[in-house]
Amino acid sequence: MIESLIGFAAVLLLVLLRMPIAFAMAIVGMAGMTYETNFRAAISLVSRLIIDTSQDYGLSVVPLFILMGLFVNKGGISRELYQVSNAFLGHFRGGLAMATIAACGGFAAICGSSLATAATMSKVVMPEMRKLGYSDELSSASIAAGGTLGILIPPSVILVIYGLLTETSIGKLFIAGIIPGFLGIVFYLIAVQISVFRNPAAGPAGRKFSVKEKLEALSGVWSVLLLFFLVIGGLYGALDFWPLHLTFSPTEAAGMGAMGAFLIALFRGSLSFGETMTVLKETAITTAQLFSVLIGAWIFSNFVNYAGLPEGLKDMIVSADLSPWLVITVILLIYVALGCVFESLSMLLLTVPIFFPIVTGLGFDPVWFGIVVVVVTEISLITPPVGLNVFILKSVVGDISVGTIFKGVTPFWMMDIVRLLILVLFPWLVLYLPSHM
Repeated sequence: MIESLIGFAAVLLLVLLRMPIAFAMAIVGMAGMTYETNFRAAISLVSRLIIDTSQDYGLSVVPLFILMGLFVNKGGISRELYQVSNAFLGHFRGGLAMATIAACGGFAAICGSSLATAATMSKVVMPEMRKLGYSDELSSASIAAGGTLGILIPPSVILVIYGLLTETSIGKLFIAGIIPGFLGIVFYLIAVQISVFRNPAAGPAGRKFSVKEKLEALSGVWSVLLLFFLVIGGLYGALDFWPLHLTFSPTEAAGMGAMGAFLIALFRGSLSFGETMTVLKETAITTAQLFSVLIGAWIFSNFVNYAGLPEGLKDMIVSADLSPWLVITVILLIYVALGCVFESLSMLLLTVPIFFPIVTGLGFDPVWFGIVVVVVTEISLITPPVGLNVFILKSVVGDISVGTIFKGVTPFWMMDIVRLLILVLFPWLVLYLPSHM
């Protein structure tokens, strides 16, 4: 157990020294396995993990969902989502910010990436909010916070990674993310109202749209609804009726989603041969990066398990007779602290192999724990000093300070804390839909 704690500290040190997390975990895991066994056994383990990862059919869901998100981005759906949200919410005080949150939620439902959601929506909505006189704090905060919904509302790449790491049903994780994702949108809308209550000038009301204009705006988002229903409906069994009788596995759903997104982009005339090649290239690069991190995580996880850290911690908890809820509280506090230093995927891959056996050993549901971990991860995306969504937004917008964005997102991550507490106190909110699959 001591060796694994030293290994964990070594990974943290290497990451703080700016070594990529994939190499940090792989190097420490390789060194640890060499110490625990011998160099020949460690090399054999690493080579087997690389081969198994590249040949794992279940992992094909990752590039397919990435491909789906990139095709959706090329299809120009983000602007239409914003337009329909603005048509229904824009006339309220802070309405454009609320429309941004709703549009981010819709885009997240077919994209699966928080960074892509934040980067895409910032190009669409930031000029509109500035034109109407919105403060930079509220404008940037609504985009950065709304972007975090991309890792929870299904389909979600990070839920796929969690499911693969823990051998938890990806279909159940996707379905479990729907209610918490909806709660996230609601609480972010409340955060917008808190912001404009404190400073009414930060979010002036826009014009009110007529019923005809609202219906016209709705007609532009049929493709979003169709694609979401195809992917999630196929997973949930909603398409299992005559004459279709379709029920998808996660990989099949990802394939259908990627094909659907491709056809939508093609139908809209926004996809040339060159752009298609660019999408495929970006998908390959992103997939290679994710697989590198996954392989590093599995090497480190094997070392941690071999050295007995999860079992050792579990034995300590049992001998100390600690309440399971106290243990969960401590774990979540650790996640919040780590989120101030690590980006979301790195934090997930580094900690889940350690905490997952402890949590399930205490009797907690793995699906519930996965959703709770992702909600904590969402918080890390907008909290200083890392706040990856904040820096993505800064790089896209340019003429706005990081401090301004962090100041604006404060009500939003406070609402995230409230949502986290609700999901911890009322686990049935997470488990209700999966229990009816």
